[in-house]
Amino acid sequence: MKFGMIKSVLALCVLAVGLASPAIAADRGSKDEAKALVEKAAAYLRENGKDKAVAEFNKADGLFIDRDLYIFAMSMDGIRLAHGKNQKLVGLSIEDFKDVDDKPYGKEIMDLGRGAGSGWVDYKFTDPMSKKIAEKTSYVLREGDVVIAAGAYK
Repeated sequence: MKFGMIKSVLALCVLAVGLASPAIAADRGSKDEAKALVEKAAAYLRENGKDKAVAEFNKADGLFIDRDLYIFAMSMDGIRLAHGKNQKLVGLSIEDFKDVDDKPYGKEIMDLGRGAGSGWVDYKFTDPMSKKIAEKTSYVLREGDVVIAAGAYK
């Protein structure tokens, strides 16, 4: 009797986790969605100009916020022009930022933006949903004199 009850409880737990997993995944943006958001932001920048685009990228409820995905953008000298989740970072050099493992991810983002012009940078960052350090990958794309990025948590 006791063993049967334990099996039933375990089965319910497995079922609950299985049902919750798609909901958890739906709350998070994927790597492909981060890249698509950056491409959308680059098109918006081309069509509307830098001033209007930067203003939109900085809106907490704007066109470039999607669940845990958001745009951050830098000038070619590495100064943040926009950050969809943390306005305190605007005006600071991204190149000074390192992750918890001392990886200079900001410099890597700017080197990629200035060099190849697009690609991915992996680093660790505080997940806005869990408030814990998590692995993140950001897609970087240079559009004119602006480096645009968005990252997805792994």
